[in-house]
Amino acid sequence: MPAAPIIMVVDPAHFNVSYVINPWMKPGDWATDPAGHLAEARASFKALRTALTAAGADVRVTPGVAGQPDMVFPANAAVVLDGRALVARFACAERQGEEQPYKAALEASGLFSEVAIFPENCFQEGAGDAIWDRTRQLFWTGYGQRSIRAAIDHLGAFFGKTTVALELATPQFYHLDTCFCPLSGGEILFYPPAFTPEALALIHAHTTPEQRLVASAEDAAAFCVNAVNIGRDVIMARAPEHVRGLLTERGYTVTDINLDPFILSGGGAYCMTLRLDRSSR
Repeated sequence: MPAAPIIMVVDPAHFNVSYVINPWMKPGDWATDPAGHLAEARASFKALRTALTAAGADVRVTPGVAGQPDMVFPANAAVVLDGRALVARFACAERQGEEQPYKAALEASGLFSEVAIFPENCFQEGAGDAIWDRTRQLFWTGYGQRSIRAAIDHLGAFFGKTTVALELATPQFYHLDTCFCPLSGGEILFYPPAFTPEALALIHAHTTPEQRLVASAEDAAAFCVNAVNIGRDVIMARAPEHVRGLLTERGYTVTDINLDPFILSGGGAYCMTLRLDRSSR
C-alpha cells in the first residue's frame, strides 16, 4: 500500500485580510466582522483538513506567525521534490516576513536532505508558481505577475528537471495555481484567459485535446481551479456544476468546501497546502 501523502497546512490563528496585494483581497469586507470571519476561517480550515485526511493524506499543521496573515497559504512556501526544498522569495513586502519561518519549518520537519532558498531578488513564490506534473515529468512554471522568468532557470538547475515557462496575463490570476491544475490521470484543468497566447501554445504543445479540461470564468472566480488532487479525489472551494461535471465525467470524486474566508484573501484549497513528500518517481 502506498504511503500517505504528507501535506503541510498552517493554522489560521493569525489569519486576516488587512492589505491588498491581489485583486481578490477585500480588507473592507473582513473589517465588517473580524471575529466572525476568523471563526468562519477556522471552520473552513477544519473542513479542509478533514477532507484531506479522508482522501488519505497525512496532514501536518504548522503554526503561523503573528503579523504574517498569508502564511495560511503554504503552497507559496517552497518548491519541493524528491526530498529537497527550495524556499520562496516573495515579490510583495507584505509577505517577505514569511520566508524565514517557512524555511525553519521545513528544516524542522526532518523530511529534507536539503533546504535552500532562492537568491535575493530572484522572486519565485513556491509551488504556487511551480507545479510538478508527474505524468510528464516536468515543472509547469508561472511568471510575469509575482515570480520572475529568471527564477525558472534557477529552479530547473536546482532540481535538474525540465521546466515549461507559462507567462500569466492578468493580475487576477497572479499565481499559476489559481488557473492551472494537473491531474493524476494526465488531464490539465485550466482557465485559458489567464495566459498569454504564447503560454497557451505551450500548454497545447504538451497536451492532447482530450487532456485539456477548460474551466469557465465562473469556475475560476470560485477558485475551483485552485484544487488539491490526491489520486482520484479532487478537493476544492465550493464548485459550480460546470467544473464538477468536467471532473466527475473523468472519474474523479469532487469534495467541495466553503473556503469563502480565504477567498477574501485570494486563495483556495491548493494555496492552503504544500505537499512535502512530492516525488518524481
